[in-house]
Amino acid sequence: MKHLVNHTIRSAADGLASGAFSSVELVKSYLQQIRGLNPALNAYLDVFEGSAIDAAIESDERRAAGKARGPLDGVPIAVKDNILIKGHRATAGSRILETYEAAYDATVIAKLRDAGAVFLGKTNMDEFAMGSSTEHSAFGPTRNPRDHARVAGGSSGGSAAAVAADICVAALGSDTGGSIRQPASFCGVVGFKPSYGRVSREGLMAMASSLDQIGPITKTVEDASILLQAIYGPDPKDQTTADGGAVRPGLPSRLEGKKIGVPRQAWRATPSSDGAGGMTPGVRAQTENTLGILKSLGATLVEIDLPYADEALAVYYVLMPCEVSANLARFDGIRYGRREPAVTLIETYEKSRGLGLGEEVRRRIMLGTYALSKGYYDAYYRRARKVRTLIHRAYREAFKDVDLIVTPTTPSIAFGLGEKTSDPLAMYLEDVYTVGANVAGLPAITVPCGLDDGLPVGFQFIGPSMGDAAVLDAAHALELAVT
Repeated sequence: MKHLVNHTIRSAADGLASGAFSSVELVKSYLQQIRGLNPALNAYLDVFEGSAIDAAIESDERRAAGKARGPLDGVPIAVKDNILIKGHRATAGSRILETYEAAYDATVIAKLRDAGAVFLGKTNMDEFAMGSSTEHSAFGPTRNPRDHARVAGGSSGGSAAAVAADICVAALGSDTGGSIRQPASFCGVVGFKPSYGRVSREGLMAMASSLDQIGPITKTVEDASILLQAIYGPDPKDQTTADGGAVRPGLPSRLEGKKIGVPRQAWRATPSSDGAGGMTPGVRAQTENTLGILKSLGATLVEIDLPYADEALAVYYVLMPCEVSANLARFDGIRYGRREPAVTLIETYEKSRGLGLGEEVRRRIMLGTYALSKGYYDAYYRRARKVRTLIHRAYREAFKDVDLIVTPTTPSIAFGLGEKTSDPLAMYLEDVYTVGANVAGLPAITVPCGLDDGLPVGFQFIGPSMGDAAVLDAAHALELAVT
């Protein structure tokens, strides 16, 4: 059997089209790669060996008949375990859904099936996407392929690690406050969060419905564009989707004529004594070097003021738990998920949720329930909604003067396993540069820009709403310049 790995979507598609190898050969090579590497990484929770080979056979038959469906036909990808694939488990990294089997495909999965993609399996994640390290998974942490003593990031850590370790060609993740971009940055791959409403959330297990967005984690920006082409578009099953027009990135090599905003707020922060709250020196050095590269590509850098940028993290950590409290109320041991034996109804709730839900999930449910309760709703939830409106306006005003905004993706490189699990605040500060795009519903991408102490540093581009193509274009130009 040919051993075919180290492929991008583009190279795999070209090889399949030329007949250099078959989809069955490609898929079997990746399954072999998974068997060798996943035990140490814990990137996959479930591997679909049988159905993946069946799908590859069907792809090869289509290609032989001259009916190949495009660049994804026969290409093996991984899927975060909060996205439903009919007939397969969907645990969302939680014990309460350990035996749940999806009854239908998420819209993005249906679209990828139509495109001929092959699903290798479901990837590990922080429980119900609540975390920044994948250490909150009920099924154990995912390890960073660059250093197994460090985290892969979260909550889409399994997907990012799978792409970085080349145990899939590409993957899907979900991003509520940075959950695609932060693990992609830590693992040294590309992570793209589309504009809110660009991609259907139907079939995604909701964490915070006004913030969640499905997106690609890939080895290249071109691959992110290919995957986005397959999954975006309005969906009658998700009324938050919008027809933002076609996404047609040109993927240029230069950035002449582009004005790029550099927010003062992002650069002024420095770490506190415990290393939290701002850029580390290594991340700062790589980020400033990348700004120089953007200038060399023809872009004009403009220092901008981004009002309420500092408040975005606080707004996120009020609104998100409130939506978590509402969305996870259904997992009560009666209607959905694990049910523990008990005498009374209230005992059933207490035991099922107490044993089925992890500490971080319970913490956020309680915080959200408190903020929504009588006497506190106005002080917390309503006030956060008002500030969210101001953040929307601030970004809208900024994009009148610049085409894109740039920041580091994360304040530090991947941290050690167990380093921040006992300090929720330190963990929450990992999202300081990523949450703004979710609060405002904007497209954002991270691309690797260098190394600090041998570990990847990510650089983030943020664009105006539905400006996904412009974000991909800028990221592609930078990618060409740094690789």
